[in-house]
Amino acid sequence: MNILRAIPFLLLSIPLFLNPVLGVDPLYHICSTSNNYTSNSLYDKNLQQLMASLSTKVPLMGFGLGSVGRSQDRANGLALCRGDTSSADCKTCINGATSDIRQLCLYNEQAIIWYDHCLLRYSNIKFFGQIDTSNKVYMWNVKSVDDPKSFNHQVAELLTDLSMDASHSPLMFAKGEMELGESKKLYGLTQCTRDLSSSDCKKCLESAISELPSCCDGKEGGRVLGGSCNFRYELYPFVDV
Repeated sequence: MNILRAIPFLLLSIPLFLNPVLGVDPLYHICSTSNNYTSNSLYDKNLQQLMASLSTKVPLMGFGLGSVGRSQDRANGLALCRGDTSSADCKTCINGATSDIRQLCLYNEQAIIWYDHCLLRYSNIKFFGQIDTSNKVYMWNVKSVDDPKSFNHQVAELLTDLSMDASHSPLMFAKGEMELGESKKLYGLTQCTRDLSSSDCKKCLESAISELPSCCDGKEGGRVLGGSCNFRYELYPFVDV
């Protein structure tokens, strides 16, 4: 998978090698440039404390959120590890994320970063429990299938089933596979951040899946990465199903 597109209005053609050392190479990041903070400001200190807190508690449960500070200087953040990631790999990914996001989005009051095995988001605005519609990234495999119409239908069917499973799972994560003929399988996963309700998780994933024609029409693999939910599908096993 090596074409990446961020929403809105950004198209990049960057080779991506998707199995790096965990937490080292981000898939993508978005920095908000509308608001900035200064070095050693109260927000900067609150953000540092928040990052340290997330690094400590997220690997224990695979998800965590928190706020540090008050009023306009409050830093709010959450982090999520992929549902099949071990605590050790989750810790490695989150530690990399807390370091990378501070460097890549230096002095930006809002930012999000995605990896293969985790995501991290922070903001000066409290966003917990709300579906994030502003941060979104498309990724897809450059290879196309022979019968796009039939394949698209099968992808949507698998991901729709998995979105239902994820919305009712305590981890808000689901993975599965589908037989495609005698010698081929389709693999998929869906996941939501655990601050969402079950109904909002389902709604978030349904919205992401509806973007398949824009994201990955007839492509052998693809994913939509969001701030509240994500999905991925491939014709090769990328999770232990």
